Amino acid sequence: MKHISIAVGSTRKPKLNAVTDAAQTIASVFGEGATLEVTGYEVESGVSHTPGSREELMQGARQRVEALQRCLGASGLTADFCVGLEGGLAVAADDGVRRVFLESWAYVSDGRRGHFGCSASMELPAALAEAVLERGTELSEAIDQFAGAVGIRDGQGTWGVLSRNLISRQESFRVALVAAFAPFYNPKMYGTSSVDR
Repeated sequence: MKHISIAVGSTRKPKLNAVTDAAQTIASVFGEGATLEVTGYEVESGVSHTPGSREELMQGARQRVEALQRCLGASGLTADFCVGLEGGLAVAADDGVRRVFLESWAYVSDGRRGHFGCSASMELPAALAEAVLERGTELSEAIDQFAGAVGIRDGQGTWGVLSRNLISRQESFRVALVAAFAPFYNPKMYGTSSVDR
């Protein structure tokens, strides 16, 4: 029976649960009866508290993996896969109007190569986007104020508030992860070697 270890560059529960859910979704590619172990580590992303562009979101997810790999190496630990997750905003122009979208990004590396995946996008209300982009309020604080609640980040997240709980923060990261893992579980389509090493 194969044991697969997945190290995550975060200790936040929604992120760890998303990785566990995604790993269980794709577990069959690792072999019949494979066991999965997900472990979180607190590392820095190296980007702003609320990334404001797709490029910054991708950079944060990748840099979490790089920081995680350094952390593991310094401790003499290894993992089959390292995962970085980053949530934030992407800005686009639509016929001269600024549109701001909430996105969740994942970066997965096996130490030799890495791949990105992204969730769907959800447009933010203008007042919420303004609080984050113009006034510099962290998204987790802004959504608490916007929704009149506390600790939304560690529960349903902004995704849950805006979708009336039809899409949770955890689910958005799960989708991003399944997409990021695709070159590992579908190597034929990506022209890469098998996940079996």
